[in-house]
Formats: sequence, C-alpha cells, structure tokens
Amino acid sequence: MLTWSVELSQERERFGLGTMEQEEEKVSNAFIPSSLSSSDLEQVLHSLPSNALNHLFSLGVCVRCVLRLFGIKGPICASVDNGSENPLDSTTSNEAKLCNICLGILQFRFYDEREKRVLQKDTAYDVALLIADMVKQERYQFDTFSLEVSIPPLILQNETSVWSYMQKKYGSEPWFQEKLHTGCISIKDALKFSLINPLENLLGCKSSLCPFRIRLTYTHTKASEGVAKCSENDGSCKRRKTGESNLIGERPLSSSVEIESFDSSKLFLKSASEPCHFSYNCSRTPFYFGGRYLKYSRNVSQTRWIIDDERMGEASVEEIIGTKVLQACRGDNYKFHAAGREDIDVRMLGPGRPFILEVQNTRLVPTEQFVNNIEKMINEVENKLVRVKNLKLVGSDGWNLMREGEAEKQKQYAALVWTSRPLKDEDFQQVSSLKDLKVVQRTPIRVLHRRSPLEREKIIHWMKMETVAGSSQYFLLHLCTQAGTYIKEFVHGDLGRTHPSIGSILGCTAEILQLDVTDIKMECFLT
Repeated sequence: MLTWSVELSQERERFGLGTMEQEEEKVSNAFIPSSLSSSDLEQVLHSLPSNALNHLFSLGVCVRCVLRLFGIKGPICASVDNGSENPLDSTTSNEAKLCNICLGILQFRFYDEREKRVLQKDTAYDVALLIADMVKQERYQFDTFSLEVSIPPLILQNETSVWSYMQKKYGSEPWFQEKLHTGCISIKDALKFSLINPLENLLGCKSSLCPFRIRLTYTHTKASEGVAKCSENDGSCKRRKTGESNLIGERPLSSSVEIESFDSSKLFLKSASEPCHFSYNCSRTPFYFGGRYLKYSRNVSQTRWIIDDERMGEASVEEIIGTKVLQACRGDNYKFHAAGREDIDVRMLGPGRPFILEVQNTRLVPTEQFVNNIEKMINEVENKLVRVKNLKLVGSDGWNLMREGEAEKQKQYAALVWTSRPLKDEDFQQVSSLKDLKVVQRTPIRVLHRRSPLEREKIIHWMKMETVAGSSQYFLLHLCTQAGTYIKEFVHGDLGRTHPSIGSILGCTAEILQLDVTDIKMECFLT
C-alpha cells in the first residue's frame, strides 16, 4: 500500500493535480456554491468540449465529478440534479447510477453508519444538517471548526486512471491544457466547497484550521478488498490471478464489484454497485494540565495497579486526579505522565512531583478560573490521600521542561532506619561527612522479574542522620541523590548487590522501615 501511495502521488504530479496538501489549500480560496437554475448548468456543460464530456458520461462519471474535473466551482455546482446522469441527454434514466469515480460521495448517496441504511440526500444542506445535528448533540464548546474528509484509496486510484486515460486521448488538444490539466478540483475539496457554507450557517461560526475538528470518513469494504487483492500480487496490480482483474472489460474483482466495458488496453477503472459507508464525528485536540502532586498515603500507587485481577492499594494518584479533571472537562479519556514514580508505600511530600495530565476530546474549553476550580475540587476530597499544587494548562513547553528535568533532577528523601547495633556519635559524623559518594547498584531483587539485569552507578550527593528520641538503634536518614537511585537497597545493601550501603558503611545490618520523598529538584510547575 505504501508503494501504491507513492506511485499515486507521482501520477497526480505528472498530470498536474499537485499534492493532496496543495489541493487542501484551495478550500480557503474557493467560492462557496449557492443554488442556480438547471438552465445555467446546461449552459456551462455546453461550453465544454462535447466529445470529452460525453466520453466521461459514458464512463459512468457523475455530473459533479465532470464539473470538478474541468475545474468548475462556484454556484453552478449546487444546481446539479442528483437524478440525472447526463443533463444534456433526455434519453438517460432519471435514476442515476453510482458514479464510477466518487462512488456516490458527490451524489450525496451513502450508507449511514449511524442509521445502518443507505441514504440519498438531495442537497449538500441535507448532509450538513445530519452533521450539525450530531455536533449539537455532543454539546461541544467551540467558536470555529475545521472540516476533514477521508476517502477510500480506490477513489483516488479511479480518478488517477481517468486522468491518465484522458491525457492519452486528449492531451494534445488545447482545451485539455487549459481545463483538465491545470484546474481539477479534488473530491475532498469539492465536498468541502459544498458543505462548509451550510455548516457555518447551521453551527453559527466560521471554518478555519483549529483544534476542534469535524471528520467525515468514507470507506468502501468491497473496494478495499479489491485493493488488498491487488497488493498481494507484487504490489502493482501488474500480475493478477484469474477472477481478480480490475481492467475494464475483464472479470470483476468480486461478484459485488461491476466493471463497465471499455478499452481494456488504456483504462483501469473499478466501479461498485454499493455506495461508500459514511461515518462522521467530531473531536478536539487534547488539553494538557501540568502541576505537582503530593501523596500522603502509604497505600496509594501512582498509577492503577492490578495483579491477577486484584487491585493493589486503595486508590491511585492517576485515578484521583484524572477522573476529576475528565469529568469536569467532559472528555473521553486521559493519560497520566509523571516525572518518575515512587513506590506504593512511599509518600510524596515537600513541593510535590511534577506531572502532566493529557485529557482527550474535551467538550468544554477550560479557562484559568475553570482550572483553579478543578484544583480546589481535588484538594477538598474528604480522604485527603492526594493533593494538587500549581495546576495549569500547559503546551509543548511544559513537556520540554519535564523531560529536561527528568534527566538532570536530584531527589531528596527522609528514611526511618533500624540498625542491629546501637549507634554512636562517630557513626553520625562518619555518614554526614560523605559527599558525592559513588554507589554501584545491580538491578534490585524485588524488581528483577520486570527489569533488565543491569549495573548502574549513582551518586549520593549528601547525607545527614537525625536521632530518634528514646532509641539508639533507630534514626532518620536525610539524603540527596541522583535520579534513579534505589534508596531502599542503598540502606540494606540488597544482599551485596548495592555497594557501598548504609549497612556496610556502619558495619552492621540496616533495614529501612519507612521512606518519604521530600523534594524533587526540578524547575517545572513550581508556581
């Protein structure tokens, strides 16, 4: 499929279609169509070369596709009658066939994925009304919208085939260079020209590039199967199995794909008896909330923790913060990102740990006051397991600050430690005198089942021991370390896998009883 896409882009460029990105830019400069009489349409069609016009109609190309192939846009496009294949031929049936290029997209015929049936709309306004009703039901806040369209690859392939054929047949004629070679409008743009104006009126706002997007997706299952079969045969459709050809006049790809008879040596064209499936939805680019969290419980994990269908801990920081923000913004989902993590039995104190919460597809647009209210709501929860500080909306700069700080940050801890012998003043002095102590740590035994067996060198920048009243075998150890240091293992030595350790320095057994993170030295989200 990738090779085919590259070839398609090259073909589009060769025939003067330009890249898809260049064609998208035409939308903002286009004249939005409004209704005109059928006589005006006939006048425009009479101005086109009759041999090429009738040729396109004989290939099963709809009137709107003919107009856009000749680069015609404006009010005339809206006057097209969906019930006429060729407005200049009175002998044609009033029941138009499915267009062999757009497969019904510009005829406003489609299988609605919401209603689960084929619909035929008379005008672009009727299609816009469907879309606008969906947007209003979702209750989004927005003051502008962006319209996006996705169509099946088969349609682009058919269009390129028609262009190639017309170029070979009429490329030497002057009108081809003036009309078809330079002015073609893509199906996506033609649809946008038709829909944007009624959508702007129905939604009461203008269209522009913005975070709020309305996406129209057209797919064709049978056509996709045909493209997939082509891809299986060397990726270029040059070699085909019997019954899998898509050349005009040969056997169709499947029983539901019909091929019109024409010159098989020159034109590749697949047509379908069923219209495209049409789905439409709206979405908004994510909002990012940055701040710092504090965790006061030793039974709360940072993220949701499930082992063998059993929940570990009573809650998680991720859920406490994420669910509150998600509900307030009326979003679809959230992702929690933090600068490191602490174990479930470790508290996060001091200024807190930096985090970013990504909230996807919010219906509401958060303001500064709105964010302040969310922070207050989180902090007023009765159980007080988690608290948030300095919550704010952030952009890419917030991500950069957090990533830069993660690599360079220092962390401070307070640990309650027990030793197998009473401590003396010399022990306190010895530990406190150590500066920038290098420690070699092999992956701890407690995490060896889920982490690679590596050897890491870390730095303990400083330490300070504080006595605990009434006991000579308990003390508080305050220390500042390089990010990524395993503190529990630095205290007890992890059966010699961490060296030196507090136990080896003091020459006795040392066990850590409680641990708190008291500071994370990072510049982000401090205010």
